[in-house]
Amino acid sequence: MSWKYVQKFFNGGIWPKAKRNGVMHVNVMRYHCSGESDEEVLPPGWYEKVFPKITRLTHFLKNVDSIDTRLVNVNDDSIIINDRVEERMRTFKSLVRVFLGSPSVQQTLKRNMEALQGGATCASFDCFSKPSEREPLIVNSLTTVSNFLNVSAQQKKSLRLNICPQVTQHNIWTGALAAILNGLKSELALLDNVSLSKNAEMGQQIVSNCLQFLADFDVSCDPNSTSWMRLAPAKRVDIHSMNKWEDVFDMFNDLIECLDSERGQLYHVTKLEVMKEGLAQIKDVLVDRNIGYKEIRHQESIVRKKLTKTLGHSSRCLFTLLLYYLYGRVRDIEVDICGGLCGGENKFRLCMGRILTSCEERMVGRGVKQLDRALGLFKFVWETAGMKGDLNLQGHLWCVGVKDRMLTYRGNVFFVHGISL
Repeated sequence: MSWKYVQKFFNGGIWPKAKRNGVMHVNVMRYHCSGESDEEVLPPGWYEKVFPKITRLTHFLKNVDSIDTRLVNVNDDSIIINDRVEERMRTFKSLVRVFLGSPSVQQTLKRNMEALQGGATCASFDCFSKPSEREPLIVNSLTTVSNFLNVSAQQKKSLRLNICPQVTQHNIWTGALAAILNGLKSELALLDNVSLSKNAEMGQQIVSNCLQFLADFDVSCDPNSTSWMRLAPAKRVDIHSMNKWEDVFDMFNDLIECLDSERGQLYHVTKLEVMKEGLAQIKDVLVDRNIGYKEIRHQESIVRKKLTKTLGHSSRCLFTLLLYYLYGRVRDIEVDICGGLCGGENKFRLCMGRILTSCEERMVGRGVKQLDRALGLFKFVWETAGMKGDLNLQGHLWCVGVKDRMLTYRGNVFFVHGISL
């Protein structure tokens, strides 16, 4: 982006243009200095000019929260599908990221960190001093996490071998599929209140059929059922009349085709495509609930073995299973401010941040929980990969009008910072 553009923006002529297919960035002129990281160069008074706009956007978005690429009304947790709101949220967060690069803001951040930690020296605290450390991050694969943590190739191999047997358990596999389908069902119901094409109506029926297919597994998973006593039938059923996982694979293909025109409003269509990778590997595995307990467990074991063998480290299907295994969720994790990894000599600190639209306690609490999930995922990978050294997690949250303070959640430390001139 040209310097002329920055001047127009500074003068209030235009707003940054948002991108529908990703996070919008406010680019500014940069320079290189003897190998040092890029630094932002802004005209005098830029921060004073942009702060009122950040404040107005905060007021407009005060009841809106961004949870892993989805906008939610905090009053009733309903999903928001509104282009204007989405664009303003992207603009708001992009402006805040640049604003946090102000020299005065950086100095205030270091002073506040020292005060909040009881006078401990924070001269080396510079996790958010570089522009690259204030960029957003969409975490959608193990590779994204591993590269961020500098996991070696050998450790990546060990990580995959350790994770696969855990996340490919049959109840995790079917649970993740059901979570995606139920998420899509909810999105279609919301879309139905606005407008629903004939293809989308057909998609609703296919979703119901898929969920019915998965419901057949509930019997074997129910600890109160007597399915474990069931004997195999004396006469085997014709193998050609049995269901296969290929049925679900075909239904996913039909769903994706039906909902292609609506995919911009249906996040979980992308997840259907992600899970097809796993379904393609188990297409030929039989699914029959009318058999003995041991035979059912054998079918489930085949599914687990095939998925464990074929899902690679970079697989988004494997990552989705990991998210469900850890948190019971399937949405990719969105981090507003990626922060960085610092430290050494067996002591490391991972800092990440979130940008809040309201200083109300419920919003701060929501932000802490969301950031804790992101940090927890990175620590899980760190420990499972066998990385050397202790990794301490540190979350940072920014909001206009909030009082600087420190709090703890599930043993992790979080710092709340006010956005001000």
